[in-house]
Amino acid sequence: MAHPPHAAAAILSTWPLPRDASAHGPALDHHLLLNLTLALALAALAHATLLAGLTLRRSPTEPRRPWLIETLPLAALTLLFAVLALQAERLWAATRYTGPSLTALQIQVTGAQFAWYFHYPGPDATFGRTLPTLADPAAANPLGLDPTDPHTTDDFISSELVLPLGREVDLRLEAQDVIHGFSIPEMRLKQNTVPGQPIHIHFTPTVPGTYPVLCTQLCGLGHYRMEANLRILSPEDFTTWLATHPETPK
Repeated sequence: MAHPPHAAAAILSTWPLPRDASAHGPALDHHLLLNLTLALALAALAHATLLAGLTLRRSPTEPRRPWLIETLPLAALTLLFAVLALQAERLWAATRYTGPSLTALQIQVTGAQFAWYFHYPGPDATFGRTLPTLADPAAANPLGLDPTDPHTTDDFISSELVLPLGREVDLRLEAQDVIHGFSIPEMRLKQNTVPGQPIHIHFTPTVPGTYPVLCTQLCGLGHYRMEANLRILSPEDFTTWLATHPETPK
């Protein structure tokens, strides 16, 4: 039987898990606890069955239906794992395939050897055009913002991801060169970024603070240093940050 949510939270609080700071995190943690509990129970049952088979005497008469001994447990395990897999799929899809709200904050995240870049659209809420041929980190234009596009004039690129507390965020993940692994453990997020394949994930931060943004794919010799910070601010502080953040030079 699954633990009630409050019991799961109490048990998880004693585990060395990263802090849970997102709205969808408790459901994921509860599912993790359920999986580990069932795995432990099944391991104990398997060892108990093995021990019983080694210690008990064999019956002098063969069972009438020996196939049931193998078929029924296998069918039960198949059904159990299917249910767990479907539930995990629903939880994962909640941040991927169910669209965000219309008021979600839009930010583009780009992985490049060996840094994360966060592209904010500015007051017009429209992302300016980017051209790979214009990408030049040395010229403070790592994503190749096109200066001829009027929507680019108020865009800026940040080396840290700054978000408002309690507001849903829709991240568009991209990669410039190779596959990178975008991961924020405290937000219970992990998604590969693939060149030429934009991928959206959305979530709502619930706890203010500073959290690491990691790369979980071995993306080259500088993989070890591919980190950034996520800062969760109050809505007022986030508005101030947006107003005082300098625009990326064009």
